[in-house]
Amino acid sequence: MERFLARANIDHYLGLLNDADLAPEKRTTVTKLLIQEEDNLAHDLEQLEFAEIRAANGRDRLNRLQSRVDSAPEGLRAEAKRLIANVEDIQILLEGFCHQLRNRVNNHR
Repeated sequence: MERFLARANIDHYLGLLNDADLAPEKRTTVTKLLIQEEDNLAHDLEQLEFAEIRAANGRDRLNRLQSRVDSAPEGLRAEAKRLIANVEDIQILLEGFCHQLRNRVNNHR
């Protein structure tokens, strides 16, 4: 049950972080909560697969957004670039967690 709740929380926090209008202080809080939940899951291969799926989804989303920024109307480009920066920050967190989890799994083999 704990794994299910932690995974649901991670998905919820990622959804919140994808909101470009999230206030900076709330973004900091949600980021800390996301890291705590990821740390709670950082102990086995099954969790690594879960994290890698989230990271792959994040990479896909980032690539889609980056491909659209040049075609965005001039008035929306600044907002689009801000959204991309936000998604890049989230992706860095996800990739970092995957790296840490891979190291933990490999060291326990």
